[in-house]
Amino acid sequence: MKKYLIILMFATTSAAMAQSGFGVKGGLNYADNGEITYNDVTNAGEDVLEGGESKMGYHFGIYYEANILGFFLRPELVYTTTKSSYQFNQQEADYNVSKIDLPILVGTKVFGPVRIFAGPSLQYIVDNDFEGFELGDVKDEFTIGAQLGAGIQLGKLGLDVRYERALKENEAEFMIRDGGGVELKRVDTRPSQIIFGLSLSL
Repeated sequence: MKKYLIILMFATTSAAMAQSGFGVKGGLNYADNGEITYNDVTNAGEDVLEGGESKMGYHFGIYYEANILGFFLRPELVYTTTKSSYQFNQQEADYNVSKIDLPILVGTKVFGPVRIFAGPSLQYIVDNDFEGFELGDVKDEFTIGAQLGAGIQLGKLGLDVRYERALKENEAEFMIRDGGGVELKRVDTRPSQIIFGLSLSL
């Protein structure tokens, strides 16, 4: 009896994972990198928060998808760029972040080709640049976020839209000179972004 159960479990698992495999993906991100904080020396040294204007970035990478008993597990390895524009001190500057993302998503079909999914996203910041300023290193190169989304799978072609939010505070510092004084400022590197993706299973 035990032997038959093992054979049945092996056959069921093999059938459930028949559509597993690798793929490639890419797309666009509409991101907000967070707020900048600076000390206003003209107003009794009060801290000021300024939000950024979201701009378009991009991503590309690979993934593996394993289908098991009606669910799928999908780890991805993705290179991502995000950009936000800030207005302060009567000037505009773009803040650019490049990072490696490792989302680990779990999802299922809800009806027809429509799927929903969610999971954590591990992130490693490769580079960050604030246009026109000398920017220090981020506090933590490794951070964690979360993604949730929905998409459709049409044969080997997939389309999805996701929302991502970082779960951990992470800032970088930069210096500016204003009227002879030096002000220390910080920029939040936690992205909040909408991700539009196109994938192709191989």
